[in-house]
Amino acid sequence: MNPQALGEAIFDENRNLLTGVSREEVDHLIEEIDKAGRIFCAAQGRSGYILRCFCMRLMQFGYPAFFVGETITPRIGKGDMLIVLSGSGQTTFTQEWIRVARQRGATTFGVIGVEDSPIGKALDYSLSLPAGSKLEFSKEFYSIQPPGSLFEQAAFMLLETIVLALYQRLGSDPRMILDLHANLE
Repeated sequence: MNPQALGEAIFDENRNLLTGVSREEVDHLIEEIDKAGRIFCAAQGRSGYILRCFCMRLMQFGYPAFFVGETITPRIGKGDMLIVLSGSGQTTFTQEWIRVARQRGATTFGVIGVEDSPIGKALDYSLSLPAGSKLEFSKEFYSIQPPGSLFEQAAFMLLETIVLALYQRLGSDPRMILDLHANLE
């Protein structure tokens, strides 16, 4: 096994996928985040861990951000935003969260792997990362990795670019984050 070669292959796959991301869709996601009253993040499995990282950074930047399913998550309502992350676009819980959010007047935005999916069709707005999922292989991007890995890695990197853009816009002051960073660790 050559870890450098495998790492390069993974980086190349992510680079190729992320070059197709629409700047307009990313800008629109940032605009929706800025105008939302509160931001709710929801995903299952490995995607849930990735979206938790993004939700945590939003909170550290001073956004009222919550992860769905936590005991301190309030009710979603008009003026709020639900962000979901789904490679397959078929996760049952995520579909239900979108239904409830829309019923309550919240805006729904997803980073999804399959646009023509139940989740893709239910969202107000979406950003596509057509890397395939555990249920469906991508027709556009072949991956040497296990199903779902490329989507999850690219989603993390994409969300981290949004974090960096917000951080720079807020002045790149690490003290700002530390003021809201956990100290009961």
